Amino acid sequence: MTGVIFAAASGVGGAIAVIRLSGAGVDAVVAGLVGRLPSPRRASLRGFRDAEGGLIDRGLVIRFPGPDSVTGEDYAELQPHGGRAVAAAMSAALVALGARPAEPGEFSRRAFGNGRLDLVQAEGIADLIAAETEAQRVLALDQAGGAMSAAIGVWRARLIGLMARQAALIDFADEDLPPEVEAAMLAEIGGLRGEIGAAIGAGVAAERLREGIDIVVLGAPNAGKSTLVNALAGEDVAIVSEVPGTTRDAIGVRLDLGGVKVRLVDTAGLRVSADAIEAEGVRRAEAHARRADLVMLCAAAPDFSIPAAPEGVVRMVVATKSDLGGEVPAGVLAVSAHTGVGMAGLIATLQDRVARLVERGAGPALPRPRQMACLRDMAAALDRAILVAEPELRAEDLQAAATALARLTGVIGVEDVLDRVFSSFCIGK
Repeated sequence: MTGVIFAAASGVGGAIAVIRLSGAGVDAVVAGLVGRLPSPRRASLRGFRDAEGGLIDRGLVIRFPGPDSVTGEDYAELQPHGGRAVAAAMSAALVALGARPAEPGEFSRRAFGNGRLDLVQAEGIADLIAAETEAQRVLALDQAGGAMSAAIGVWRARLIGLMARQAALIDFADEDLPPEVEAAMLAEIGGLRGEIGAAIGAGVAAERLREGIDIVVLGAPNAGKSTLVNALAGEDVAIVSEVPGTTRDAIGVRLDLGGVKVRLVDTAGLRVSADAIEAEGVRRAEAHARRADLVMLCAAAPDFSIPAAPEGVVRMVVATKSDLGGEVPAGVLAVSAHTGVGMAGLIATLQDRVARLVERGAGPALPRPRQMACLRDMAAALDRAILVAEPELRAEDLQAAATALARLTGVIGVEDVLDRVFSSFCIGK
C-alpha cells in the first residue's frame, strides 16, 4: 500500500494525543493542516485547521524527512489535545487532505520494507506491546532493539564465509589440497551448528517466557487445592467447600511470579467416581497435568499422602493444611493457606522453579514458533553438511542453511508470512 497513512499512537481521552503520519506527501498534508511547515526535527507550536479553515486545536508538530526516520519515509507527529472530539476532527481533516487511516502493523511493515528493521525486530515490537511482565518486556526489548539481529548477523557472515570456502574447494578440487583444509571447514561448520543448537535450547525457554508458564495443582478431593490457589491468587477464583468433588473443571488464574507470567490451574480432585461429570473433570485434570510446565502435588494433613502424577511431568510436592497436624514428609514444603504459615516460602520456591524454567543463558533466544522453525531448518541443513562427503552436496546444504537464516530475518522467502506477522500488530504500529 502507498500514500500517506496516519494513526493515533496514544489512547483517546488523555491530556495530549500523538498522531503519526508516514509516506510520500506527508509535508503537503501537514502544510494543509497547519500552514507554514516547521523546521525538521524541531517541535513547533501550530494551529490545526479543518478544510474550511476553522481551528480544530493547537499543538506541537514535528517533521522527520525520510529516509532518516522510523519508517524510512517522510514522517511526522502531531500532538493535539487528547479529547474524543479533537481526535475525530483531526481524523476528518487528515482524510480530507488525502491521508488515510493505517492498517494494523502498517507503520512497522513500511519500516521493514525500507530496511529500517528486520523481521525479528518487527516481531519484537509486537511482543513488546503485548508484554505483561517485566521478564517479557526485557526479552521483547532485546529482540526489538536489535540484539538478537546482531547475533544473527554474525552467523550470516560466518555462513557466507563457509559457502565461499566450499565453492573454492569445488573449483580447485584437482589441486590436491591438503585434508586439513576440509577438516578445518567441517570443524567450523560444527561450531556454528553448536551455537544454533544452543539458541534452539534457549528458544524453548524464551517461548515459555513469552507464552507463560502453566502450573497445574493436582491432588485428591479436599486436599486444599482451591484454597491454595485462592491464597496464591490473592482473590477467590475457585469455590472452596468441605464437600468432596466441588471442583469439577479446570479453573485458571494468571499470576506474575518474579516478573514471569504464570497460569495457575486448579483441577478436580483425583479419585474414581461414578458421577460422569466428576469423572470428566478428573480426566481433564490429568490431561492438564500432562501438558503442564510444572505440576504442584498437594498432600493434605494429617496423613500427607502424595498423589500420583502422570509420567514424565516436572513436579513438586506441597504439604497442605499443615495447621491440622500430622508428620510432614522430609524435604516437603509445609503450608497452611488458612493461617498463611509457609506461604512466603512456597511463593519463593515457585519463583525459583519458574525462573529456572525460563532461564535462557547469555546467547540469542528467539521466542516465536516461526523463528524456532527457521533455526531448526538451519540446524538440520548444517547436520547434513557435516555428514555428506560430496562437496557439491555440502554446498547445497550450506545454501539451504543460508536460506533458512534469511527467512528468519526476512531477507528472502517471507512473502507468505509477512501479512500474518504484521496483521497481528495494533493500529499505529
